[in-house]
This record gives sequence, structure tokens and C-alpha cells, in this order.
Amino acid sequence: MATRSAAYGPALHVRGTLLPSGERRDLWLVGDRVTFEPVAGALTIADEGFVLPGLVDAHCHIGIQSGGRPSDDLDAARSLAVVDRDAGVLAIRDAGSPIPYPSLDDDPDVPRLARAGRHVAPPKRYLRDIGVEVGEAGLTGEITRQAALGNGWVKLVGDWIDRDSGDLAPAWDVAAMAGAVAAAHDAGARVAVHVFAEDSVSALVRAGVDSVEHGTGLAEADIDEMARRGTALVPTMINIATFGSIAAQARDKFPAYAGHMLALRDRFPSVVRAAHEAGVPIYVGSDAGGGINHGLAAEEMLLLHREAGLSAEAVLRSGSWGAREWLGFPGLVEGGLADLVVYAEDPRHDLTTLLRPRRIVLRGRVIR
Repeated sequence: MATRSAAYGPALHVRGTLLPSGERRDLWLVGDRVTFEPVAGALTIADEGFVLPGLVDAHCHIGIQSGGRPSDDLDAARSLAVVDRDAGVLAIRDAGSPIPYPSLDDDPDVPRLARAGRHVAPPKRYLRDIGVEVGEAGLTGEITRQAALGNGWVKLVGDWIDRDSGDLAPAWDVAAMAGAVAAAHDAGARVAVHVFAEDSVSALVRAGVDSVEHGTGLAEADIDEMARRGTALVPTMINIATFGSIAAQARDKFPAYAGHMLALRDRFPSVVRAAHEAGVPIYVGSDAGGGINHGLAAEEMLLLHREAGLSAEAVLRSGSWGAREWLGFPGLVEGGLADLVVYAEDPRHDLTTLLRPRRIVLRGRVIR
């Protein structure tokens, strides 16, 4: 095989213990592709350590700055993506952005992007300036429009606080939301649904959404249905840990909502554990943007292990090679994408190793 083009510089060579196989191997990066065939003259950038396909944050918002404000422009979104990249996150599913940025899809400095358009949300019942707000009559049309603005995903806000009832409630009639899910599928997009409460998550799982975001209200029957359908769960445990502060702010005006949020928070680790044991695909998502800082995917992985009880190997799959496969970004296989992170220690034995990447390569270019 020839060395890479001048645009990429020389081919790169990596030797180490390759995960998930656990084999000590050599691999070469030629352009933006992986090969196991030796390449003469390749530059060795690592000759020991543990080599992992790039980490994934499958619920992230580079279009939302700290404090919940839309990013001002592409440079602001890019800078947030770079924070994630420098933590070893080399693929992101942006689960809803208030600003469009298709030009970042091929930006060499930005992690690979699977992205939705804007959140589709109910009128006056979601975060200001973040979602596109539509009534029930316009829901299907807006979902179809947003499918064209993403690159394979739409984001549906399935429930939020209803101030009239003082608690969580479905965003629209559940039959209307089921119609929106079908419309997204007809348009060629997969559906990620934000959902906290019991009734809404139950209905939307059965409506055929592709991923449940958060999913605090999942019951055993819902989990079984997700396992049967292959519906993914992205738990965002970092986000759920903020429910205490949300409840504290709401307690005086909406006591039922506050109590409900605390109950959902307290049961959530057991929900995630039950989903994993039932065979539901689980993927790592930090919910970065707004109240959650960027660059925390590894911390989310630690929570999945410590609080929900997933094994280290299951966590690594959820935040690396398994999530990459789910999003369509091949890992370290022949002809796969040239994204990898090298660690000095074995993350299968100590997941805190993920906080200390030694070498980062994105799109065949050495970042660190």
C-alpha cells in the first residue's frame, strides 16, 4: 500500500494492545483509513499502550453554550467540539442544535458528527431559544423539515413540565407524536426522544423511536419492549444528577413536579442496570451544552460503571466501538476510520485511565 497523500503527510504507525480484541498488534493509518498491512516509511507515533477507537458522546450539543444560550456562530460551536475532542471524544451525536452547522461535518479539527436539526418542542414548554416550537397540527411537518436539516437524526421533546398541572406531562397527544416518529422514518431519519416521565416514555417506545434520551420513567415492560425492538438508551447520568437542584428551584411553586424529579433520580441507576441486563443497547451521552460542561464523556462512563453497575468492558463498548458502529463510524478494523486514543494503562482494569489520554488521532491527524 502506498503512503498517504501529501495533504495528510506520511503514513502513521501504531503498536499496542488493541481493544476490544486485547491483542497486541500493529496498525497503520493511511489518509483517513486504517490498515493492518505494513506501510514502508510510516512514522511511529506510539509503540506501547492500549489503543481504543475514539470515544463517543452520543448526546451532546455543541450548538449550546454554558448557561443554555445558543452558540453565537460556527466558531463557538467548533470551540466546544474541540473541548470534547481533546478529552478523547472523536465522534459526537449532536442531539439537537439551535444553530445549523453542516459545514462542520468535514472539518478536520472537529469530531465526526451525527446530528439532528433543532429540537422539536411544544409551544412555551421548553428551553427558550433552543427548540423550534410547534403545535400539534404542525408537528409532522416540522419533524419532516428538521429531518432534512440534520444528517440522519431528529430530536423530539417528548415531555416537559406542564405548569397547569404542575408536573411532567407529554408534550403533545401521544398519537400525534407517534405520527411524527413515522414521518421522520419516512424522511430517512432516526428519532431521538427526550423523555423523563413514565407515561410518555412508555408510549414513545411503542411508537418506534430509535433512541430514548434520559429515560428515567422506564418500567420493566418498557425495557423489555426496547430490548425486543433494539431501541437504544442514552442515560445521560450526569444530567440526571442535576435533578436535585432542579427540584429545589421548583419546590415552592411546583411541589408535585419537584417530588417526581427526585423520585426519578433516585431510581435511575437501577433502571439503567435493568436495561443493560435485559439487553437494551446503551450508549454514552453527557448531555453537554447548557448546564453540563463539555469534555465529560469519560466521567459519564465512570458513572455507568460505579452507579449503574455496568462492567468495564460494557462501558467501553457503550462509549467507543459499539457507539461508533451504531452511528456509522467504523472503528479500528481494516478500512475503518483513522480515529484512535492511546492510553498508558489498561482501561478494562481501571476506567479512570480514560481521563488520561496519552495520544489522540482524529481523521488520521495527530491531535496530541
